[in-house]
Amino acid sequence: MTTVLEGRPTANATAEAGAVPSVRSTGTAQYVLTLACPERPGIVRAITAFLADRGFDIVEHQQFDDHMSGKLYLRTAFTPGDKEVSAEGLSAEFAATADEFDMEFAIHDGSPQRVLVMVSKFGHCLNDLIFRWRAGSLGAEIAVVVSNHEDLRPMAEAAGLPFIHVPVTAETKPQAEARLLELVEEYQADLVVLARYMQVLSDGLSKTLRGRAINIHHSFLPGFKGAKPYHQAYDRGVKLIGATAHYVTADLDEGPIIEQEVFRVDHSLDPNALVTVGRDAESQALSRAVRWHCQHRVLLNNTRTVVFR
Repeated sequence: MTTVLEGRPTANATAEAGAVPSVRSTGTAQYVLTLACPERPGIVRAITAFLADRGFDIVEHQQFDDHMSGKLYLRTAFTPGDKEVSAEGLSAEFAATADEFDMEFAIHDGSPQRVLVMVSKFGHCLNDLIFRWRAGSLGAEIAVVVSNHEDLRPMAEAAGLPFIHVPVTAETKPQAEARLLELVEEYQADLVVLARYMQVLSDGLSKTLRGRAINIHHSFLPGFKGAKPYHQAYDRGVKLIGATAHYVTADLDEGPIIEQEVFRVDHSLDPNALVTVGRDAESQALSRAVRWHCQHRVLLNNTRTVVFR
């Protein structure tokens, strides 16, 4: 049995740690239980009984029985009413049930997830994330923007976000990645988003950030890897182009896929037009992946994901 606690610092503790305080609310009042365990009778009954016995109100429940692996994946959102509860306390109480059913579980409180966004020179994904964050529809708080170039500083700072330049060369990459991990801790980031960050993370960093780093790939994987993917697509006369949001792993662009977006195109679009359509696909796929992750709707299933939309 593995337990993951989702304890969140107070606003004062966040400020003392050097992170900017949360400026937008996601409006999420629910607690969320997520779990995976071997399939067997009585699992849902045990969960609903645990919540009902404490007077909690279930507001959303989704589950998936993966008959290929024999595992059940589940997400239950609930409200505690006027009760004073903590994720840590509930997790301790739920441990006996988890042991009985051999569950890997996490209980998350209603605090919005904090996101560290990494960018290079392309700004369309960052711009889309900022728009959704400021509109309150991202389901998360953008805490800081980190880049290996200075190009997008005006965009970030215009939105009131800290912008930190961490240059990367072949010789300084280890130091740059160490600095990134320092920033993750300093800004208490729950998720790292590579919003067209044009650097490959090392195997070590990819493993450290396993399950909490999302990348957007500029194609409907698999296909058209490498330079100028939209020009490759144009040369092949494709009729669909798209983008893939996936978790970062040590295997480049092979991580568990969270979301994909595709658009139908035809012979009338030149490479520049395909780039425009492709950037829309990238922005949409990435924002949905970030929102679903931060709402605890994505559960890892080996090399795949279960996404409770």
